[in-house]
Amino acid sequence: MMQSVHPPFPSAHVEAAFTGFPEAARSGLLQLRRLIFDTANSIPQVGRIEETLKWGQPAYLTPETKSGSTIRLGLPKTGGFAVYAHCQTTIISDFRSLFPDEFRYEGNRAIQFEDDARLPFDALRLLIASALTYHLK
Repeated sequence: MMQSVHPPFPSAHVEAAFTGFPEAARSGLLQLRRLIFDTANSIPQVGRIEETLKWGQPAYLTPETKSGSTIRLGLPKTGGFAVYAHCQTTIISDFRSLFPDEFRYEGNRAIQFEDDARLPFDALRLLIASALTYHLK
């Protein structure tokens, strides 16, 4: 069991997904998880965040307000860790137009990070807010 995770995991399945990540990637993924909840809490229109698994990856939805598009966290085949958005949205492409060279992009579906990377929280908060409010535009 992982210690000092906030908010607590909603299920043993979600906790097991995080426990199963390699240690080098887990820290960054937990930081992204926390940033998702913190960002959601700062935007009243988002409502409650549901944390579940989609395709075995932690996924974050806005079930009550339906304000957002699903955000997922996972491991790309190339190593490291990533935050994923639905590839048929403009979430990643809009973000890339703001930060064309600061991140490693996987098409319109993900931003990838090296293990143990220092995360630029202010920029990533914009990405997460955009995903959580995507359907409000």
